[in-house]
Amino acid sequence: MFRSYLRLLLFTFGLLAGIQVPGLVKDYSQRVEAHLFESREALDGFRQTAERFFDGDLQALLRHYRSSDDPVFNSDANSVESLMIRNELLENEWQALQGPWAQRTWHVLVQADPQLREETLNSYSYQILLVPEAVGWGIGAGFVLAFLVESLLLGIGWLILGGRRGAVKESWR
Repeated sequence: MFRSYLRLLLFTFGLLAGIQVPGLVKDYSQRVEAHLFESREALDGFRQTAERFFDGDLQALLRHYRSSDDPVFNSDANSVESLMIRNELLENEWQALQGPWAQRTWHVLVQADPQLREETLNSYSYQILLVPEAVGWGIGAGFVLAFLVESLLLGIGWLILGGRRGAVKESWR
């Protein structure tokens, strides 16, 4: 009886944990999108200057700023370069989140930008999404967790008892 309750408890815990995955992926995607729009907006003025004087080449604008003897231009070059690096990172993150659901999920759980993932986790509020992918994740995680833990405990019990198992008492009589 204890085993049945343990199995049910593990399944429930896995279900509740697994149902969070699509919400986390969605929140991370929204965070990346918001930061990307902000990054594009921050670079917009420099892009307009590059369009006007350097045929749209931001690298040429950056080289021009760096070649100046004016310390203000050199400081601006550092600022523009950091904006460009940040924008490139966010563009790459956005592209990674445009693939199929498995690829997006893998990216968020394993390959995501650590700073963005930490921001997302810090502001994440647990939610129960009743969409098919959330239910699928929940049921899958519940079964996997229950199966793995029960298999592990049975394996440990088998090792301790040496593979012997006592006869099951007939309780139905």
